[in-house]
Amino acid sequence: MENAKPLFEIVLFGIKIPIHEVIVLQWIIMLFIISFVLVLFKKLRTVPNNLQSFGEIVVETINNLVLENMGKKYIKFAPFIGTLAIFLTFMNLFDLFGFRPPTSDYSVALGLAIMSFVLIQANAIKENGLKHYFKAFAKPFSFMLPLNIIERLVVPISLSLRLFGNVLAAVIIVELLYKALGYVTKILNISIPILQIGLPIPFHIYFSIFDGLIQMLIFIMLTMIFIKTTSEH
Repeated sequence: MENAKPLFEIVLFGIKIPIHEVIVLQWIIMLFIISFVLVLFKKLRTVPNNLQSFGEIVVETINNLVLENMGKKYIKFAPFIGTLAIFLTFMNLFDLFGFRPPTSDYSVALGLAIMSFVLIQANAIKENGLKHYFKAFAKPFSFMLPLNIIERLVVPISLSLRLFGNVLAAVIIVELLYKALGYVTKILNISIPILQIGLPIPFHIYFSIFDGLIQMLIFIMLTMIFIKTTSEH
């Protein structure tokens, strides 16, 4: 596969680290988000302009989402949930710019899931203490210990596979559509690929935009649920 070839390598302590396209795309997204935030908060106004108003709406929406689904006690997770939501949104919509979404690569989806998993377990230990954290695995009955351990360990797999599978399926469907339209264009001997210009738009609206936003929402909702339920277990 062409995407399996690294774009370049970084040598760190004598170890060659391959840098693939999905990593570069994530760097571009992070650079854009950081630049936007720096511009947005460079000079805050009492009477906000359009850009500041948009930023305030995003922050307020994320805060309300956390409050409604987790409660006031967990409002401290709003920055993490917000960052995760924005980052996932940009990654899932990146095929609109002619690139495969980074989340269609399982390593990216798994990395995000592991990050959420570590936060979930760390918060549970912080809230309940290490002793109670491990004792909870044997509740409500001691014979449930193996099942509770499996249930806890399957969280990153569940999060990552759900995100990766749905995004990849949408990408494949859109790519097959373009190939089919290209084939029809070739059969009809049309010099301009007019079929590939207008017809894919509805499919992009559903599979790229709608599905991308839905998968982002599912991922952050499950993350919030796991944080709350694991902490209160």
